[in-house]
Amino acid sequence: MRFAVTLITALVGLVAAAPVVSPSPESSFASNVKAGLRLLSIEDGAEPVWKTEDEKLALMRAETKFFDVTEVYEADKDVSQPKKKVSLTTFPAPSHTAAVKALIPSLSTTQMNTYLSSLTAYNTRYYTSSTGGQASTWIQSTLKTLAGSRTDITVTAFKHSWTQTSTIARFAGTSTTSPVTIIGAHMDSINLNSPSSGRAPGADDDGSGVVNLLDIFRVLTANGFKPTTPLEFHFYSGEEAGLLGSQAIASSYNSKGTKVKAMMQLDMTAYFKPGSTEVIALEADYIDSGLNSFVRQLAAAYSKLPVTMDKACGYACSDHASWYKYGYPTTMPFEAVTGNDNQNIHSTGDTTSVSGFSWSHSLEFAKVGLGFVYEMTA
Repeated sequence: MRFAVTLITALVGLVAAAPVVSPSPESSFASNVKAGLRLLSIEDGAEPVWKTEDEKLALMRAETKFFDVTEVYEADKDVSQPKKKVSLTTFPAPSHTAAVKALIPSLSTTQMNTYLSSLTAYNTRYYTSSTGGQASTWIQSTLKTLAGSRTDITVTAFKHSWTQTSTIARFAGTSTTSPVTIIGAHMDSINLNSPSSGRAPGADDDGSGVVNLLDIFRVLTANGFKPTTPLEFHFYSGEEAGLLGSQAIASSYNSKGTKVKAMMQLDMTAYFKPGSTEVIALEADYIDSGLNSFVRQLAAAYSKLPVTMDKACGYACSDHASWYKYGYPTTMPFEAVTGNDNQNIHSTGDTTSVSGFSWSHSLEFAKVGLGFVYEMTA
């Protein structure tokens, strides 16, 4: 979702002038939803506000980030919310290096490219579009094929009130009551000029993260990996429209008291600005500091790229923020330091042919992702 850094003065002015439809999110909730309004949280600590779909789109075009809390607001009202804080949790150093290094050569950029060709063939993967729904079905079918006859692996469509489903692929683990480890990516795409029908290949944002996850899943299943603690691969719907899918799932887990050991988001992994230093950039906000330290160790063990801290990504910048706001430990390795990342996203230009798109770069993130899920769950 990371927005290209472009000043759109006219749109910013439009957003600033856009009226708040209701001063209270509690008032006439059902009637506002029925009227097509959306409840948006635009600032940490401030009350969410009602906006029309046009006003919401204006915010997106003006690169104003937000949580669309319409689907989770009422469900969360009666559930105790953990206080947001930087966790002091520490994670043990990688201890399965021989096993992980034995699997890394099985990761395949050729296979990832094949997966991405299928994803980008859909005109758009926008969350309300028919092709967005078809893309989620394709992901689920691909995962089921890879899982084969494994009875300890389930692939589930997490349904929403919109067309596109999210997907959860779960390795049960031999200790089924232990906290779950999650690795996620968002499968939707958007063309900000024409969201519902405009061409939106989304090769980097976030096709790259999706295919990293698919290939890690393929390698684990092909090699008979059976984790000790539960492991889930999440493919989120509606990230571009306010982290919709990830919020719905995180809210559900919070309501049920599901314990999460750690959550890693891969959102854009295949680009770095030509001429810039190639790095793994760790997000600086909506993260667990102990988990970020662990990812540094994973990169040192399994990747050839150096790690650096990114600039703060800002409010609600990707799906890890959905998990963080419910108190779960999160991390997000990003393709480049902000400013050296892909400026072609959210348009027809987000393709593999753009200068700076690199499969070898994306492979390094797949290595770290593979190390993450193995070390956390073996």
